[in-house]
This record gives sequence, C-alpha cells and structure tokens, in this order.
Amino acid sequence: MGKTAFSTRNAPQPPAKFSQAVRKGNILQVAGQVAFDPASGAVVGEDVAGQTRQAFKNIEAILTEAGASWADAVMVRVYLTDTGHFAPFNEVYDELIGDAPQPARTTVYVGLPAGLLVEIDVLAVLD
Repeated sequence: MGKTAFSTRNAPQPPAKFSQAVRKGNILQVAGQVAFDPASGAVVGEDVAGQTRQAFKNIEAILTEAGASWADAVMVRVYLTDTGHFAPFNEVYDELIGDAPQPARTTVYVGLPAGLLVEIDVLAVLD
C-alpha cells in the first residue's frame, strides 16, 4: 500500500523537504502547523489565542485538501512555548474543536522559532 502526499497553497509551504500531510490507507498525518499566513509567510497573532486560530485555519485547509475534516481527527499534539499559555490555548481549542467526541490530545512544552507560541499536528483516520 503506497503513500499519498497532500499539499495546498491555502496553508504555509513547508520550510524543508516534507509534506503538509501524508495518507497511507485510512491514516492521515498532518504535519505540525504554526501561525504563518499562507500568502505572506508572516506570523498571524501576537498571543497564543490568535496564533492558535491561524494554526487551526492552516490545519483545516490541509485536512480539506486531503478529503478530511476535524471530525476525522483522533489525535492532536500541541506544542506550547510557555506553561502560562495552557489556559488561554485551551479556551480557544475548546471553542474551535467543537463538541464530543473530541480527539485525544497531548501537550508538550518546547522551544519554537522566535515569535511562534504554538504548533499543532493532527492524526486523522478516514472512513
């Protein structure tokens, strides 16, 4: 069974040689997305809430390109730069992710390039 890569201009292009998303069988992995505007490459949002909204937009564009949606997400990994961002991130996440069943989630604290506060990747299973 082969792999299929997905790419859309409606999300930022990867800065290195990797795909925005890859599907094998019914498994779709969306690469980590940050708050870059796909057209300008500029960071969108000065706080974790604004950056989370843009990362979600980027992920949604990739999911759509791959024939998926947030309803197909079974795992979300969140990378935050500061433990103080956990509560405001959760407020926006809960608003955007919608009602149950919500995907499983892991939150990790990491360093990201200057100006970036959050990165999110998604694992989806398609029917």
